[in-house]
Parts: sequence; structure tokens; C-alpha cells
Amino acid sequence: MADTLRIAIAQLNPTVGDLDGNVAKALAMVEQAEAADADLVLLPEMTITGYPPEDLVFKPGFIGDVRASLEKFAAGTGRCAAVVGFVDSPSVGGADGVWNAAAVCAGGKIHGVYHKRHLPNYDVFDELRHFRPGDGPLELFEIAGVPVGVTICEDSWIPDGPVIQLARGGARIVMNVNGSPFRVGKQHTREDVMAQRVEESGIPVVYVNLVGGQDELVFDGGSFAVSPSADGPVVTARCASFVESLDVFDIAVPDSCPTHDRYPTISVTPAVTHIRTPMAAPVAEPLDELAEIWETLVLGARDYVRKSGFTKACLGLSGGVDSSIVATVATEALGPENVLGVLMPSRYSSDHSISDAEQLATNLGIATYTVPIEPAHQALTGMLVPNLADQQIDVGNLTDQNLQSRIRGVILMAMANEHDWLVLTTGNKSEAAVGYSTLYGDTAGAYAVIRDVWKLTVYDLCTWRNEVAGRAIIPTNVLTKPPSAELKPDQRDDQSLPDYEILDPILRAYVEGDHTVAEIRAMDFKGADPETVQRVCRLVDIAEFKRRQTPLGTRVTGKAFGRDRRVPIINRYRG
Repeated sequence: MADTLRIAIAQLNPTVGDLDGNVAKALAMVEQAEAADADLVLLPEMTITGYPPEDLVFKPGFIGDVRASLEKFAAGTGRCAAVVGFVDSPSVGGADGVWNAAAVCAGGKIHGVYHKRHLPNYDVFDELRHFRPGDGPLELFEIAGVPVGVTICEDSWIPDGPVIQLARGGARIVMNVNGSPFRVGKQHTREDVMAQRVEESGIPVVYVNLVGGQDELVFDGGSFAVSPSADGPVVTARCASFVESLDVFDIAVPDSCPTHDRYPTISVTPAVTHIRTPMAAPVAEPLDELAEIWETLVLGARDYVRKSGFTKACLGLSGGVDSSIVATVATEALGPENVLGVLMPSRYSSDHSISDAEQLATNLGIATYTVPIEPAHQALTGMLVPNLADQQIDVGNLTDQNLQSRIRGVILMAMANEHDWLVLTTGNKSEAAVGYSTLYGDTAGAYAVIRDVWKLTVYDLCTWRNEVAGRAIIPTNVLTKPPSAELKPDQRDDQSLPDYEILDPILRAYVEGDHTVAEIRAMDFKGADPETVQRVCRLVDIAEFKRRQTPLGTRVTGKAFGRDRRVPIINRYRG
């Protein structure tokens, strides 16, 4: 048996439904792996379909096209074996359900298929809706003389599950293909869990992950390998996060492990007989938390815009911290030539809001348009007044504020229609949580870049970005002035909401921690009296109808609005 196996980890960024494009990308990786004399190239979960394919798997025509695409992929393989994710079916067209599957291909053909056995149905995952669990007998694949086991994502998270079963059946290494979306802290969790599998099985596990944005999900790559050692499991390879890449390296294969009944073994490729120079594994340094969040926002915005068929994006520039960070993310994602800032001053706009927005645009190198909203504000007010009971709209009241926000939404959407732009909205998670937004106003758009970023984190990210740049890309005044919607004279956020230092911890406990009002009161957050806790949580509850009608946005936390947190709109529970 060979003492090493040359692995190529292919971090791909597929697009859901782009079967031809995904196959072409995958075959390009296979070609590179062949050129590097790899024994095996490992491609992520659902490479051929993109992940998650959701209800596409219910279309019989889609299932047939996926099978044809897999056969096209297999026909393009040579000496280097390839493990690739796809959707499999026990019947033509998927009438009897489908499996989340991985095929082992080499020499122009499909040698075998593994079906995912453990289907996640928590957080953003809904796999019990779409797939049937694999329940067939386990088997091994002999690649370059090494018995290899194949698993898919959740299968390797199960103690005493498929990994140790494969090891007991004779596997000397296990390949785990994944579509694991980013959330803060996820990379450490992945590596810790795979270390547990290596500890119990005594054999290496190689973990490959998707990279790229799909709707609100971002897959961050960060593929890695964990191997046994005298001091316990150790990460022996780690690929860079947030980038497509092919990394080729040799991994040591243990001489022997406790084997019970050896599983059936399919011969895929012969043992390597030629002498080759060893290839060391990459071990990329993990990113810190703010860097991870930033890269997630950039990749999510880039892929949403481009995979939606757009080149350029626009947003309203107010001179505030939220629009400033969204503009900065968009500029990094799309390039300054593809980001347009629209200034829409009102009678209440301060001089600094305009100058701060203009300074930001200059710093980023993006073009701006200025469309004052006062003519429309006056016209709509005049149209409405005759139909109001008191024949007036009070300056700065809620109707007046929302009217201005909706005028801005109309302007942005009109300019986007005219120029074929995609509109980015600028609301953060704190605002989305308590409904501090105007439906069909500042929520009007296609993608909410910071929808899952708390307000305090927005400030942290801005400070971090300026530090990384070594200059104030986001003007210092933006970060030091009191936040304001500027929809009435001398308005500040803290006139309507608690300070964000008080608000955000309450929201985190209620939204992400699923604590009740009574439990949060007992936590005794600094400055958060019982009445404030009650009011904030009530605001979260009654704003659900708004969140259901607003754009999706990049998921960065463990519980984002939408896929993660699903509560009824009509809801009278007040616990």
C-alpha cells in the first residue's frame, strides 16, 4: 500500500442550475490536478448542480439533465480520480425521490456513487424536504493503491458514524465533500469536529468546501485536512478562505488500523509506481473575526450581483455609517467603476451629510448623482393634504418621514431601471430587528448587504477597514457623529431607540439566543431596565411583517432573519 496519497483540493464557486458552466469549471480543476500528478481531486458537495438546489430537485427534467452532466464530467476524467457532488435518483426523472450524492470518476467513467446518509434539517438546512437518506451498504474505492472512504458533509459530523464505520471496514483515509455556509466561528467548529472523527477512527479526514455566494448564503472555502499524530489530531493542510483555488499536496496514509469485516472495494486507479518529489501541504492562517465578516460581505455582494446577471449596482448615499460601509463593500466587490452613489438630500439634510457622502465617494473613486427630493416632497404633500381629515401633514411626523423615504426608494428604483443597475439597500440587523425602516422606502432594492450585521459591528468593521487601508476611507466624521435618519429637524436614532450599546445586547439575546423577555430581564444588561427590554422585544415581534417583505442579505451570524429565524407574523406570545 502507498504511504502517501497526492490530493488535489478543488474549492469551486458553482452557480445553482448552471450545469454546463459548473461541469466546465470542475473539468478545468481536474485538468490542473492531472498536470500536478495528483492521485485524487476532491470537488465539493453538489458541484454539478450548485448548492442548495432547493426545489429544483422536484423537476424531473432537472434530474435527467444532472445525470447527463455527470456523465459528461466523468467522460472528461483520466488517470486522476475525481470525487464530485451531484443529485442522484433511483428512478428516471426522480419520481422515487433523490439523493444528495458524490460520484467517484476516473478513466472516462463513473466507478461508484455514495449517498449522503445524515440529512441536516436545522439552521439554514432543509434537506429532509429535498432528499432521501442513503441507506445502502458502505463500500471503499481503491485509488492509487489506497482504500478510500467517501462521505458528504453531515455524515462526518456524526460520532460513531460513517467515518469510523469506513475505517473499521478498511478505509485508510476518508474524503468529506461539503457545502458548508459561513457564520462567525464556523471554521474553528469544522476543524474541531473533524479532529474528533480522526481521534475516534485513527485515519486522516480531508474536508473540501464550496466557495461563493448563493442568495443569502456565502460558502467560505477554508478546506483542510486533519491527520492523526502521537500528540493527537492535527490540521496538516488548510486552504485559503473565500477564494476559488486548487491546492495539491501529499498526505500520509497510516500503515494499518483496526479492521473488522472489510467492505467491498471498487478498483478505480492503479498504484503509483514512479518516483515523485514530495509536495508539501498549504497551511493558510485563519482570518480574524472582522476580516472573515468583511470577506463574507464582499463575496456575497459580488456573487449576488454577478450571478443575477448585473454588472453595476447603486445605492443611496446619505453620509451615514450604514451607506458608507455598503458603498465600501460594493466597491471592493465590483470595482469602483461599477458602483454608483445617489445623493438625495431633503429639507432636513445637514451640510455634513452631503459633504461626508461626497468625501466617501471621492475616497472610493465612485461616481455620484444628486437628486434633491424636495420637489417631489412638496408635490406629494400637496396631493395628499386635501384627502386628510385635518387638511395637513405635520412637519416631521411619521407620515412625513415615511413619505421622504419612499420618494428616495422610487428614485433609486427608477434610476436602476433606466441604467440596468441593481439596487443595494443599506439597513443593518439592529434596524431590521426593531423595524426601524420604511417599507417600500429604504427597504426598496434587490440585496441588503449588511442585513445580518449588528449596528455596533458595523462601526467595528468601518474602523477595521480604515486601519487595514492605513487611511480614513470612511470619513472620520461618519464614525463620530450621532446616527440619524435625517427625516425631521435635529433627528437622532437615540430619540426613537435605546443607545446601540444597550439595544444590540438585548436584540442578540432575543433574536439569536431565543431567550424570553423574562430571561433577558434577569440578565441585567447594563442600562437596560425591564421596560426597555419589554419594549425592544415587542418591536422585534411586530416588525416581522416588514422583514418578510424586504430583500434578502448576506448571512454572517448563526441566526439570520429568513432561513434561520422563522416566526409567525401574527404572534401574540409575550414570554
